[in-house]
Amino acid sequence: MRHHLLCLAGSLAASALLVPPALAQTDTTQFNVQITISAECQINSATDLNFGSSGVIDTAVAASSAIAVQCTNGTDYDIGLDAGQGTGATVADRLMTGPNSETVTYSLYTDTGHTDVWGDTIGTDTVAGTGTGAEQTYSVYGQVPTQDTPTAGTYADVITVTLTY
Repeated sequence: MRHHLLCLAGSLAASALLVPPALAQTDTTQFNVQITISAECQINSATDLNFGSSGVIDTAVAASSAIAVQCTNGTDYDIGLDAGQGTGATVADRLMTGPNSETVTYSLYTDTGHTDVWGDTIGTDTVAGTGTGAEQTYSVYGQVPTQDTPTAGTYADVITVTLTY
């Protein structure tokens, strides 16, 4: 009996060697993967600039905010700030309007020393940069200069940020 089992096992082993494996052959091909990146910029955020509360404006009041932009790597851009919505405002002398159409003069700057006015003329008073592919943040420095104090109330303005690339 033992001999019979050995013969049977040997026969099965030999026949297994004669049968080719079911998935022994292969075939391959390739396909392409691509993306085209276009030069692009976007404004990710622009935080409000709040000068807080003040009584008599007998000393300058300063505040800051930030603008975050993101551009494709190597894309040149300029960030401009308009004069705002105050009647008669310029980029050098912006106006917040309050009660009775009275105004508070203020300016926006690119530097902490309040010397470089931030405007909207490319090559003159905008902020230029080159994209890195990551978000880039720029500080906006505001200052309300000493001036005759208008009627008590809330004074406000809206600034439009323009990103040119």
